[in-house]
Amino acid sequence: MPVGLIGLGLMGKPMALNLLRAGFAVTVWNRTRTRADEVLRAGARWADSPREVAAGSDVVITIVSDPPALEQVLWGEMGAVTGLRPGSVLVDSSTVSPALARRAAEACAARGADFLDAPVTGGTWGAEKGELVFMVGGKAEVLRRVEPVLAAMGKRWFLLGPHGAGQTVKLAMNAILALQVQALAEALALVSAAGVSAERLLEVLAASMARAPVLDIKGPLMLQRNFAPSFPLRLMHKDLSLALELAGQLGLPLPATAAARETYSAAKGLVREDVDYCAVARFWERTATAGERPTGSVGDT
Repeated sequence: MPVGLIGLGLMGKPMALNLLRAGFAVTVWNRTRTRADEVLRAGARWADSPREVAAGSDVVITIVSDPPALEQVLWGEMGAVTGLRPGSVLVDSSTVSPALARRAAEACAARGADFLDAPVTGGTWGAEKGELVFMVGGKAEVLRRVEPVLAAMGKRWFLLGPHGAGQTVKLAMNAILALQVQALAEALALVSAAGVSAERLLEVLAASMARAPVLDIKGPLMLQRNFAPSFPLRLMHKDLSLALELAGQLGLPLPATAAARETYSAAKGLVREDVDYCAVARFWERTATAGERPTGSVGDT
């Protein structure tokens, strides 16, 4: 089964390598060709456009940074949609809006192809180990057809409903992750300002109901000031914005998510390099050092 993969960033590159290890014939495209060097050495074939990827693939996977990037690779000049073959499947593992997922599904149907929105969770380590989790929106029979492909990259997949359901669950989950990491950053700032070791807080968390896997991973990184991007801050900020956009369309207020986006916005403004979203801790460190109370915090009245 020939597989195409469009987008060779932090997640896409290890996904492509795992497809190759599983024995799939893989064709790739990325906006910056040099990022494809490793997968080309591993046996992938380069395509000169997203359209060429789609034209030669039974399954096409897209994993790009944001809605504009996905729109460009699908509908831009030499976009993938125009190359889709009847009976092929487009699997979008980007994190975008449910509305954009449904639009992509309609475009695929017009070409006689199928579509699944299948955003992922697991971070770069999950992508490297082939242990991603896919949140899928679409038809069960289409998912069954691509399960061998997903199995090369992930450990579990959940069919959550019609097109757009996968994106909806991904946005909801990322809102939770963002809030958890922000809460930990606030708590670390609080105990540090009070003269208590931040390490001791993590010890208590690990033995309490407040323990969460994301905090087990991000907590030590925050103490080490290790903000190498596994899930970039800029993308978490984007996902919070998408969640709030969806909530607005549904007439649903999300005050905690709105407050988190304000803090992530401020944290994003403090850095120039690409950092992980746990670098939100830098915002609280700076606030504590300056003796200032942050605006947009949950405690504001």
